[in-house]
Amino acid sequence: MEAANRSLLVNRQLLDPKFESYRLSLDPLPCYRVELDAAVAEVKLRDDQYTLDHMRAFGMYNYLHRDSWYLDSIYYVDQLGRVMNFSVTLDTALGKPREVFRLPSDLTAYDDRLCASIYFPSSTLATLSDGTGRLYLLRTNTRGGSTTEKWEILFNQEIGDPFIIVHSVSAVKSDDHAVEIILLRIEKDELDARGSGFHVSLEWVAITTMQNNVEKHEISKHRLLHGKSVPHYAAIESGGDGLMIISYKPFRFIADNGKQLEENKVEQMETDGKKEPLYYWQQTGEDLTVTVQLPEASPSGDVQIQFSPNHIGMRLKGQEPLLEGQLYSFIDHESSTWIMKNPTSVEISLMKRDEGYEWSELVVGDNQGEYIMSPVQCAAASERLIHLTSEGMNSDPNKEKPPCNAQELEECDIFLEDSTTLCRFDGNTLKPTDVVNLGSNPFLFSVVASPEEMPCFCLRHDVDALLWQPLAGCEDNMWKHIATFNALGYVQASKQDKKFFTCAPNHSYTALCECLRRVFIYRQPTPVPTVLYNRKEGRQVGQVAKQQVASLETSTPILGFQATNERLFVLTAKSLFLVKVNADNN
Repeated sequence: MEAANRSLLVNRQLLDPKFESYRLSLDPLPCYRVELDAAVAEVKLRDDQYTLDHMRAFGMYNYLHRDSWYLDSIYYVDQLGRVMNFSVTLDTALGKPREVFRLPSDLTAYDDRLCASIYFPSSTLATLSDGTGRLYLLRTNTRGGSTTEKWEILFNQEIGDPFIIVHSVSAVKSDDHAVEIILLRIEKDELDARGSGFHVSLEWVAITTMQNNVEKHEISKHRLLHGKSVPHYAAIESGGDGLMIISYKPFRFIADNGKQLEENKVEQMETDGKKEPLYYWQQTGEDLTVTVQLPEASPSGDVQIQFSPNHIGMRLKGQEPLLEGQLYSFIDHESSTWIMKNPTSVEISLMKRDEGYEWSELVVGDNQGEYIMSPVQCAAASERLIHLTSEGMNSDPNKEKPPCNAQELEECDIFLEDSTTLCRFDGNTLKPTDVVNLGSNPFLFSVVASPEEMPCFCLRHDVDALLWQPLAGCEDNMWKHIATFNALGYVQASKQDKKFFTCAPNHSYTALCECLRRVFIYRQPTPVPTVLYNRKEGRQVGQVAKQQVASLETSTPILGFQATNERLFVLTAKSLFLVKVNADNN
């Protein structure tokens, strides 16, 4: 069954068409600084990690981890291999970060390691990657208090090459408890001669608790997906029944529990053998020419080709069809012909019924062929696009009234990743069930609003930023629009040096930080205590949205950034900053 094409349903009641702008507020933001006993275990990119995907996954990694089950509790890993916790109960009495777990191995001994990563699937469990390829499941017991207990190892195993943890959930099915985890790697792809030379691997593993006489944990599920770009978002449904991915290029399942999936075997064999296209085709305004390569030398009597106004069929006598399907448009089938060029090649001439109409493909849905443009077509295409490929700026945009002038565009008007999709995979069939095209709605960030639910994702819609909550099991409304951040899609595009972007779990504000020092806060509109009027229109203004800026007293890069309802946490190599944003949780 093919995946259903879906669309995201915007809640119009959450939009504010009369929103004007953010007003810069000079109200002071209390800021506190805590010095760390040991530096953060930062891992810098190696010389062989040079692609944009490496930068997105590891170079821009957030080293600060928020415990969504306990507000104002965060974690990081330092250079001594310690998992450190910092919990806030009173701003004026801040203590030091406390060690809750120490990795058994020395991280500095591994040259090819990645950054350590943590995720909390439940209120009493944690999943941890040490960045060397070993996965841990830890019992944390009570977290978030001033007397946090030391964590206990329930399971640890070498999984392969180094990876980071993207997401994990705790699921119970038929009295069996499992922790489902998504692991991410970027691996060398020797067969990718035209691309970056790497592919992205997502591993979906499940650690199951076996209750015999002694509690035992083992990996019960091991699935593998491949893609050609680092996903913006990847999360397992709360019951472990599905997986959702937002990515520029699509992902597909390669293997299930170590066995290659049947639908991938043929494709893998073709890839390994670098199979040539079955046919090459060209077109003019009047006709199409198709050259088909036969699998073996054959006499003309064995070649059987049939034409109809919108269909073509070709086979060798007694064999399965080589080419068959619906044509992209109609042809004059009585005037179409074919000849044998040699014993292994057939040339087919198809006469277009609608002259001058260009075909974008030969057979609908068929990917066995390759289109070849004629020199005349190449020259015509270059002529049409030359105004977009000039190396110099247009000094006179009004000259000859060009259809588009890039100088009139702002960064937020340009969508580079126009094929970004949101895809939901079924956990049983491993097939995509629902697909949403996000071409005009770029991904901005993800955040956990409720620990029992999947992480939310924020997309740009026109100039606004809309927050969406995935709802597992709700087929009619699988993604719910829960909040709108007015004009934020436009505002964030102007921040050229932005590094991290997030919002409070209760949606009361959004925040982004630059690579160095500065933090920007955008609050939701709130009622004003005094009467204000719009100068231009003369109408009364009832609500005002504020923008605030915090400048941290540091010159070192920001490595981590997390937001709670009350505070912002900003991590540098040797310091932790707390910015008090709200006085209460309202």
